[in-house]
Amino acid sequence: MSDQLSNGISVLQAHELGKQVSSPEGALTILSDVSFTISAGESVAVVGPSGAGKSTLLALLAGLDLPTDGHVVLNDANLSELDEDGRAQLRAESVGFVFQSFHLVPSLNALENVMLPLELAGHGDARYAAREIIEKVGLAERWSHYPAQLSGGEKQRVAIARAFATEPAVLFADEPTGNLDSRTGSNIMELMFELNRNSSTTLVLVTHDQNLAKRCDRIISLDVGKLVSDERVTG
Repeated sequence: MSDQLSNGISVLQAHELGKQVSSPEGALTILSDVSFTISAGESVAVVGPSGAGKSTLLALLAGLDLPTDGHVVLNDANLSELDEDGRAQLRAESVGFVFQSFHLVPSLNALENVMLPLELAGHGDARYAAREIIEKVGLAERWSHYPAQLSGGEKQRVAIARAFATEPAVLFADEPTGNLDSRTGSNIMELMFELNRNSSTTLVLVTHDQNLAKRCDRIISLDVGKLVSDERVTG
């Protein structure tokens, strides 16, 4: 469990979120009246069956999409009041992403992939900072390798290093172990939780793995687009 929750500082708020999309059969409701607040340093799992709206919720929380109803406040900014450029800027400053498909730049080596967000953020010594976090994720000997030369687990370690490099306020992880075998996936999540514990970054994790969800501070459960429970994990 995170030891940084006592500050009670809210970093992410969902206010009565709703999302509808058009379909040949008419308006389709993906999310309806979803509200919760997440504090700085928390680790929160978002769970639910396929089609429950988990990935849609993640996209709304990160400002990758806008809700039909309600709004999201990320780091004191109402995402619905920002234009696309404003949301992109806020993501660059405050958000990290880890996906199951890695999304590494194939023409950049491991170190350069991690340096990329640091350089975009204008970091003074991106190479030094990237080397430091590459070592933290156990790839000190592999920093010069390109994605095609790395295993799935190594690619995900690079992706995690890249996501944590800018010390984001929130890190969104969408099924980060989905393309990995169980042992590698377990090691990757151990690394992610360790980085979460040792930083002020809030972790929001979409997962179908209940054992993984129970390692978070809280579990938010969705079903058919509605929030059905929001429980703190005990023990």
